[in-house]
Amino acid sequence: MKTRKIALLTAIIMVFVMVLSACGNNAGAKDTLPVNVGSDPDTIDPALNSAVDGATMIIHAFEGLYTLDKDGVPIPGQALDCKISDDGTVYTFTLRDGLKWSDGKALTAHDFVYSWNRAISPETAADYAYMFEVIDGYDEGKLNVTAPDDKTLVVTLKNRIPYFLELTAFPTFSPVRQDIVEAHGDAWATKPDTYIGNGPYKVTEWVPGSHITMTKNKNYWNYKALGMENIKFVLMDDPGAQLTAFTQGEILFTDDMPNDEIDAWREKPEFNIEGQLGTYYVSFNTQKEHLNNPKVREAMILAIDRDFICREIGKAGQVPAGAFVPIGLSDADPTKEFRDVGGNYYDPYDYEGNLEKAKKALADAGYPNGEGLPTFEYLYNPESSAHMAIGEALQDMWGKIGIKVNLVSQEWATFLNTRKNGDYDIARNGWLGDYNDPISFLDMWITGSGNNDAQWSNPEYDALISQIKSETDTEKRFELMHKAEDIIFAESMLCPIYYYVDIFLINQKVENFWSSPLGYKYFMYATVKE
Repeated sequence: MKTRKIALLTAIIMVFVMVLSACGNNAGAKDTLPVNVGSDPDTIDPALNSAVDGATMIIHAFEGLYTLDKDGVPIPGQALDCKISDDGTVYTFTLRDGLKWSDGKALTAHDFVYSWNRAISPETAADYAYMFEVIDGYDEGKLNVTAPDDKTLVVTLKNRIPYFLELTAFPTFSPVRQDIVEAHGDAWATKPDTYIGNGPYKVTEWVPGSHITMTKNKNYWNYKALGMENIKFVLMDDPGAQLTAFTQGEILFTDDMPNDEIDAWREKPEFNIEGQLGTYYVSFNTQKEHLNNPKVREAMILAIDRDFICREIGKAGQVPAGAFVPIGLSDADPTKEFRDVGGNYYDPYDYEGNLEKAKKALADAGYPNGEGLPTFEYLYNPESSAHMAIGEALQDMWGKIGIKVNLVSQEWATFLNTRKNGDYDIARNGWLGDYNDPISFLDMWITGSGNNDAQWSNPEYDALISQIKSETDTEKRFELMHKAEDIIFAESMLCPIYYYVDIFLINQKVENFWSSPLGYKYFMYATVKE
């Protein structure tokens, strides 16, 4: 996943910097679960968020028609059930009885009609608008989604989509309140009194730079199954401070830690490593002079010692990446992985061999030993110590072929928008699958996509993605997805580094928590043993 304009975050801080709830610091309260999943979110508007930390907060405050269980399987959420037409193109959802928003007002199927159309509106400028492309009417700007009555939602797809129920569990498909959004604009998602959701928890306190507290939503349909009375999302961006807070019991979960502490914690019961569907990679701004040359990009891709980065910096079992779509996703034949069928586009372990190829590619581009190239800037966010260490390693590795790079850091929200707006040369990046299908790693690169940080455009690729989304034959569909990834590497459009693993620390007193391979953390049913 990634997000919106920094002006919005500034507005949040200006509005709330003087506001402190009478609740005060309740990190140690018996009815509160204090956790850390990141720093201040850039946005937690379901339509605008594209970052994993923001998504974790959103799934606690909102719920779609379906949600995901511990195994990542879509199960009914706001919907009681769903009937699918024989040709797989019409989904008829029946909502649960008595659904309400967190302020007690009735939630109806019409709220979904409004919210989904808001997400594709050019005025909203949602990064994930393209995810609705599978629904009939998307191309005309009005989705074929209707509410015959308050409890029925009928969705007509362009063609059969095998992962559509998973899409309905994705945060961008959550309903939002039309009256509140229209009354407050973007600011609706910045204040507890207007951040009205339909999920298991509701925001009751928000102090930027400190914490966001969510309290059980008594109007949630499954209220009795919920865990702690409060979940306190402590907002921290320093891995060292996070580790200190964890060891002192100020937080009972942290999603990050200093890389040089991994070896010391590896055998402790609080330390967890889990599989994750994602790739850590480098974005090239393909519109920048010199970087618009595929041969220059190819040279930079080949000049990296990925095994060194995984062993000496990652230290947690990350796998050197020879492609973009990660390991863990099935192919047309479910007994085979997409990655095994597609193979590597270079040997991620053959650093010396790749280095020689990199020098040749740079010479072929007209810049032997880097002569004639400017000094590029490599942009990263400093919240994780690994990002800087990887940046320093890349700086050294690219220097070996004559490419000079200066390192530039920006805090998370600013960094997201700088990268999104294309105001950079080269940047750290990472992507976790939004659902369990390879297309989640491929359709983001269509021209104009809100997640296309590379500013890349290829009409052949765009047409291929459209063909994939309309293809109903499974074998043909996967064949086309492999062709799409072939185009990415024929143009050396991005630079994979490694396939992710998920590292986190959790106090052994916490029960009924789970982490998704998509990166989300689920605290809504968690409890703390005495």
